[in-house]
This record gives sequence, structure tokens and C-alpha cells, in this order.
Amino acid sequence: MAQQTYATETHSGGSPDRRGSRLRRLTSGWGEGRGPWRRGLIVAALALAIALVTILHAQIPNSIGNLGSLNETFLPWLGVFVPLLFLLAVIRKSGTALIAVMVPAIVWVNLFGGLLTDKGGTGGDVTLVTHNVNAENPDPAGTARDLAASDADVVALEELTARDVPVYERALAGAYPHHSVQGTVGVWSKYPLSATAPVDIKLGWTRAMRATVTTPYGKIAVYVAHLPSVRVKLNAGFTASQRDESADALGAAIREEPLAKTALLGDLNGTMNDRSLNAVTAQMRSTQGAAGNGFGFSWPASFPMARIDQIMVKGVEPVSSWTLPRTGSDHLPVAARIQLRAS
Repeated sequence: MAQQTYATETHSGGSPDRRGSRLRRLTSGWGEGRGPWRRGLIVAALALAIALVTILHAQIPNSIGNLGSLNETFLPWLGVFVPLLFLLAVIRKSGTALIAVMVPAIVWVNLFGGLLTDKGGTGGDVTLVTHNVNAENPDPAGTARDLAASDADVVALEELTARDVPVYERALAGAYPHHSVQGTVGVWSKYPLSATAPVDIKLGWTRAMRATVTTPYGKIAVYVAHLPSVRVKLNAGFTASQRDESADALGAAIREEPLAKTALLGDLNGTMNDRSLNAVTAQMRSTQGAAGNGFGFSWPASFPMARIDQIMVKGVEPVSSWTLPRTGSDHLPVAARIQLRAS
């Protein structure tokens, strides 16, 4: 067998050019055997499959285990596979795979690249905060103090229990003289509230409400909602039918809202990509998408993977949006600054 030798390049100073040697070792074999265009076909196929699942997510049916909604809930995370496939393409020394990997990369950047920039601005009139405080929160008083420290003008809370409501009322009374609790949701405000009432989202108990907040810059209708939870089961897939029915009812209530300026705060147990929330998302803007910095994932608090806690608006302009530090809940609080006055 002929022995393969490598020439050693030297700098003008006489030292070996090790970087050149590494590059030759990395690229050696690209023209050998099956060739760079015939290797790595499985990697290329996986890359193209991820691109199709990403760009055609709305076409994946929900008829089987709500697979479409499950995919849309974690859709941005498909981008994690791109660098892994790129590495495999390099290891396989496959030109075909390298080109194929570019397809999901371009698709992902087209869909989510805009979320990687900071779109937040300065100014604004009113700061809103929403937080699922968790019924099993071990420190509701501490959570309330953290929320008061945010200096928000309006705070919406979800998953309130009869046991903990007095705790939140006492802790928030100094900063928020106006509040209303309806069932398991509530709103605390620095400005007067009126027309507070539960909103029927077809559950049989109250997990949504509406209030008019009269600010120095005009009135705004504030909806607070906690849509039913979803579950992933091996025998049933992504079970979300009750959540979807409640979303339709909530969307219908917001559609009939007489005030032009409206905000929805709450835990929707779904992301803006989930087509099952279309009754709501089609008529409102996400403050995170319009004025956020990054994805703003809010759940689970220990390692956020999805933005299921939302602040959405219509008739007003989002200025900035962000998440707040972790409290005793399994969700992160989310905040937004909006402008009510005409610019």
C-alpha cells in the first residue's frame, strides 16, 4: 500500500503551519470513496424533513392527537437540529448534506429571525403585567411583593385560590388601590376599575374576566384569562379540545368588546403559532412579537421552553415587552409597556 505523505508548510519564521495541516486532515477524503455528493443522504433527508415540518406547520392536521398544535407549541425549537445536522454533514464530509442543511436554516431565520432582535422602544403610557401565580405557590406573599416591585400600572393574576386571595389582597393593597377577583383570576390596578364581570369561556366555573381601566390617557378594556391546560398522552396525543373551545369563546367575547382599546392578559396555555388559538390571535397583536426582545419564553420557569403567558392588544401600540424574574410560581411573569395616546 502506498504511503500517503503530507507536505509541511512553514511560516517565514520557520515554524510549521499547523492550521494548514488541520484543514487538510479535515477535508481529506471529500473526494474519495462514494464522493462528497453521494454521502450523507440520510442527513440531507432529515434536514429537508425538518424544513418541511417548519414551513408547512399549518398543514399538519390536528385530527390525529392534535399533532399540528403540538408541533406549533414548540416550533422554534426545531432550529436546534440545524447545527447538529451541520456537524453531522461535516463529519460525513458530504456536500449534499451541507447544502440540504441550509434549507431549514433559511426557513427558520425567515420565520423566527425577527424575534432575535430587540424591537422594544422607550416611552409608553401604561405598564401591564400578567402572572400565573400557581395554586401551589409556597410563597404567595413573596410573589405579590415581587410583582408590586415591578411598578406596573395593571397586574393580572391567574390560578388564584380562595386560600391565597386574601394574601395577595393584603400584599398588593398599598400599590394597587383598585382590584377585582372573579373566580380564579383577578386584576389589580393603580387606576379605577369599572364594569368588572366574569367572562364565560364554557368551563362551568370562572377562569376569565373583563374590566374597564380608566387611565389618565383614556379607557382600556382589560381581559384576564386562564385557558384550560393541555396534556400530552401516549394514547391520546396532545389533548387540548377543552382549551380550544374556551379560546373560541374568549375570542367571541373580545370580538364583541365595545371599547376600541383592548388588552388581553393571561395564561393561554398555547403559543401565538398554535392555530387552535386563532379566534384570539387573529384579532390581537402579541406585545412580545411586536416590541419584545427574543422569544420571551415563560414556561416552565426552571427552563422556559414556550411562551404560553401572553399580553395581547388591539387599538393600542405596544412599546416594549419582557419577562420578569422568577417568583415562587412555575411560570415567569411577563410585562409590556403600551401607548394609549395617539402618537
